[in-house]
Amino acid sequence: MQYESFSAEDTKQLGAALGRKAKKGSIYCLIGDLGVGKTVLTKGVAEGLGINEAITSPTFTIVNEYEGSLPFYHFDVYRIVDPEEMDEIGYEEYFFGQGVCLIEWANLIQDLIPDHALWIEIKKDLSKGEDYREISVVEQKGRIL
Repeated sequence: MQYESFSAEDTKQLGAALGRKAKKGSIYCLIGDLGVGKTVLTKGVAEGLGINEAITSPTFTIVNEYEGSLPFYHFDVYRIVDPEEMDEIGYEEYFFGQGVCLIEWANLIQDLIPDHALWIEIKKDLSKGEDYREISVVEQKGRIL
């Protein structure tokens, strides 16, 4: 599926829709350049899960945990050098647990991602405006967008 976003609010609302549709074990894999809106979309997913606390990117802690209608695990694996580092945080308990996982920079650990994950790529297109984003959502194992 392809979506167009003309503002941060549009991107957040797409995330909220994903959050409302999430089920136990849902995994959302976000990819895109720095500053493209991955955390904005994440805030929307959290909102869709009924989470009211501030959502921040866990760049240094790798994962932040939140309680909503389902447990929400927000990963930022930008600083992961070797996918085996994910073993240290017990990623399998999150990925195969009862909550919802959202992974920023998921392409860096794509070999660890389960088949049922939803891949979301966010791209800027400055020719259509500073705030314009093209958002692709695909369910496909091992997809690098």
